[in-house]
Amino acid sequence: MDPVENIRITGLSNAQTIVWDAGLRLHREGLVARTWGNISFRVNENLFVITPSGIAYEHLTPERIVPVNLRDLTYHGKLKPSSEKGMHAAIYRDRPEIKAIIHTHQQAASSVSAARMDIENIQGEDRMILGPVVKTTPYALPGTKKLAKSAFMAIRGSNATLLSNHGAICIGKNMAEAFHVCISLESLCERFVAEKVMAAAGVKEYAPGMIHRFYLEHHARGR
Repeated sequence: MDPVENIRITGLSNAQTIVWDAGLRLHREGLVARTWGNISFRVNENLFVITPSGIAYEHLTPERIVPVNLRDLTYHGKLKPSSEKGMHAAIYRDRPEIKAIIHTHQQAASSVSAARMDIENIQGEDRMILGPVVKTTPYALPGTKKLAKSAFMAIRGSNATLLSNHGAICIGKNMAEAFHVCISLESLCERFVAEKVMAAAGVKEYAPGMIHRFYLEHHARGR
């Protein structure tokens, strides 16, 4: 039986509510803006629900969260699911223990993704939460099979990956865990950026505005 056609399915409405609530929190905490980013939650081995395309988080309701077939990406209802549904499905298929995926455009993580750098040799609590390394995928256009493949391969062995020029993917065994990964990743990326700026500027302490001043001093001459 098609899991999307059989819409009276155990746990569906609860999963939709979880994603709706997560979207409000994501927007409230400044991890996304407008309609950017996307959130999903696995219902069972054949079905997940995901935020729809082009609708602001504050305008969503649980019923507008779209059920999607994990195998062939068919979906139920009139609203189109996020264009990144294929990336979510690829991760779910590869990581059966994962139930929640959050794609954010959070500031520090997006900065590192734009630099196309991996964060390696992660230690301490960050390592427990994120894994030993946070990889950055090769660049691929949003919503493409190439991006989906790059994302699920990069996130193997960790709970987060950076999408080149395109923010972050954070995963968890539940939505609370996925959010914890988002927050921990942002903190790690903030420190990573600070360390790189201090090394480039030849200083031992980081201060607000240092990146802007360094840019003006070294890259904006003659403007």
